[in-house]
Amino acid sequence: MTMSSQSQDLPAEGDLARKLKSRHIHMIAIGGAVGVGLFLGSGKAISMAGPGLLLSYAAGGIAVFFIMRALGELLLHKPVAGSFATYAEEYVGPFAGFATGWSYWFMWVVIGMAEITAVGVYIHYWLPNVPQWIPAMITLAALYIVNVVAVRLFGELEFWFALVKVITIVALILGGLAVIVFGIGELGQKASFSNLWSHGGFLPFGVLGAVLALQMVMFAYQGVELIGVTAGEAENPEQVLPRATNGIIWRILIFYLGALAVIMALLPWNQLDPNTSPFVFVFDKLGLSIAADVINFVVITAAASSCNSGIFSNGRMLFTLARAGQAPRMFGRVNRNHIPFLGITASTAVMSIGVVLNYVVPEQAFIWITSISLVGSLWTWSIIMIAHLGYRRAVAKGEAKAVHFRMPGAPVANWLVVAFLVMVAVFLGFDPSTRVALYVAPIWFGLLAIAYQFTRRQRVPVLTAS
Repeated sequence: MTMSSQSQDLPAEGDLARKLKSRHIHMIAIGGAVGVGLFLGSGKAISMAGPGLLLSYAAGGIAVFFIMRALGELLLHKPVAGSFATYAEEYVGPFAGFATGWSYWFMWVVIGMAEITAVGVYIHYWLPNVPQWIPAMITLAALYIVNVVAVRLFGELEFWFALVKVITIVALILGGLAVIVFGIGELGQKASFSNLWSHGGFLPFGVLGAVLALQMVMFAYQGVELIGVTAGEAENPEQVLPRATNGIIWRILIFYLGALAVIMALLPWNQLDPNTSPFVFVFDKLGLSIAADVINFVVITAAASSCNSGIFSNGRMLFTLARAGQAPRMFGRVNRNHIPFLGITASTAVMSIGVVLNYVVPEQAFIWITSISLVGSLWTWSIIMIAHLGYRRAVAKGEAKAVHFRMPGAPVANWLVVAFLVMVAVFLGFDPSTRVALYVAPIWFGLLAIAYQFTRRQRVPVLTAS
């Protein structure tokens, strides 16, 4: 449905406001695609796969491209908040909608806990005597205020968070290319793209090494689907969403493949420390004495950005679930600024448990938490592809209207992507530190099945924000 400017500025009572501009949506898409997984997790991933990690990111990027094109087609058909749950409800089944909404909510709650803890840890670099829970609590409180004041304020903050990450990556790529091409400094004497295949080959651990790294690769891509949650509050969604969705693939090519290729060309992959951010290592070798400070700042903004996105998306997901009768009805209300205040408040309150856990959870728990959150992403991405198939069937039957922005390769591409995501889930079991996710997943979905029985009688058709 094409909305007039008047309807965009004056949303119906009880609906969400469309206040996110084109630049907000584009930067939110970038922020979702580039996070802590690249800045910190890529060091360990390189040690597992060597230069073959580029193949892992390329394979994951292709899957993400199809996921985003499928999501983009669904968004153009029905641009609503909490899109995944709505599409799963309509085109897969009631339980799929229920499970998708609550799993996505749970995923971001868990990520939010991990991210505010990360902020506390990295603040220690500058203020070692400050108790870790204090910056974690301050960060969560500040982001909560931003999210309940205005949607546009959230968009502005996320815009600048994403810009910091983009500038850092572009600086690394351009600086690294200058060193490689012109042989600048001591590092330039050894830097060469031949480093990508001269130290044990391009696949030093074989194809298996690249496959085992997929779990870390897909964790890095978490949040790329966040653009779907912004759809209900985007100005001119018919114009903005296709451009932002199409931009995902080149962002992946530039920011992930480009940055990692430059890093491993500057320094042989086996000289990088898996426990240190390769960005810090390379900036230091480039002669930037404040490299650690710069990357520490970037990582803090990346963590805050992720938590900010979590608060935003969870408020909207509870809004959608409540409108469907699958969560307490009070979460389906908005305040006078057309913000789901109660949903945001409840989600932030649950996230604050992470501050308390900060005292008692061992370091291993961070890996467990991120692995568990990845299961939520794999489920959501799979549901997007399956719901897209249902939508296409509805179009073929004349039950739904076709849109101009279509995912290529359906239905074969849908099933190939789902099979790829299942493979990633299976490989979680190969690493003891991530295997816990496979133990938690059946328990979580079992609890959802029980909870669904209690809400089924109260379920009503999904009410959408248009």
